[in-house]
Amino acid sequence: MSQEKVNPMLRSLLFAAAAPPRLRPASPDEARYQAADPASGPPPPAHTGYRPDPGSPRPPRFRIKRSAKWALVLAAAVFIFRRAIASLVLTALAATLHFLGLSVHLPTVRFAWPWQTITAGTTTNTDLGPWVLQKIEGISRPALGQANFTFVFTHKVSKSIGIFPCWYASTFYAVGHASATVDLNPGPAWWRPAQGHYRLQVLSRPRGGQPGQVTVTMMLPAPQLPQSAHDVTIDNLPSKPVATQHSWTYPGFGCGVLLRPQFAPSVLYAQAQQIAFYKATRAPAVTRPLIQSAETEATQTIRDSFIQPTLNALGYTLKQFTLRWTAAP
Repeated sequence: MSQEKVNPMLRSLLFAAAAPPRLRPASPDEARYQAADPASGPPPPAHTGYRPDPGSPRPPRFRIKRSAKWALVLAAAVFIFRRAIASLVLTALAATLHFLGLSVHLPTVRFAWPWQTITAGTTTNTDLGPWVLQKIEGISRPALGQANFTFVFTHKVSKSIGIFPCWYASTFYAVGHASATVDLNPGPAWWRPAQGHYRLQVLSRPRGGQPGQVTVTMMLPAPQLPQSAHDVTIDNLPSKPVATQHSWTYPGFGCGVLLRPQFAPSVLYAQAQQIAFYKATRAPAVTRPLIQSAETEATQTIRDSFIQPTLNALGYTLKQFTLRWTAAP
């Protein structure tokens, strides 16, 4: 081949290489982007990923049923507030058993919120003694110890007819309910340091993420038994007559017409209340459990509702709590 035929081909290739590239027309999005900011250059490349066909079926999606969601929420709430729920359930159960006249010893669970926990690692230089005593002095209600007891009593009416006896008597079974009170805050004079009725001792301070330890010793007036018959109640539901006695002339010889042994409930209640008051203040079988119940309730109320939460908030735990009893001032 001659050089004259080769040179035109080379010239064509060189011309194609040196020619400027052909520019494609800008898309509508690129045109708006360049019109908004001409100096910014071309817009970034658009996403060119896979787009499913609108008509194609979508893949299945896993969904949790609404009932299952509510069940999980309820279970979490029960777990978090388990102590408060247990306290309310036991209180309702105790009230129901008392209404039915049943004396059943149930476990005691003090009401507490979840946030009443130990603040571990909290370091404080607060003088704990006056701080805890201030919480105790804020107590406004006494502690109540309660006891149920049963007894029988007889009500008799007698109106003789000349030399003939005429009387009628009924024996009743009754259920009494009495309360003993403990004054948890006898007043500022009771808590003076010279009286020695309150002592708080710090065994250790919070350190290294561990709470400190404290012991508290207190003295309170002894539980007070019912002061009058009106402080004792009779449960009408389980109370009932169990036996009757009458003279040989009843109901003949006009004895039945004369007596008409229909005892008024108010008369029977007043008599039963007087007997129950005597037992609640004199009978050791009733006074002992009544006083023990009041002492237990007072100890748990002061320890669990006032001293322990206050110490926990300051980074301490109550290692020992002692409550002694003394005569009222």
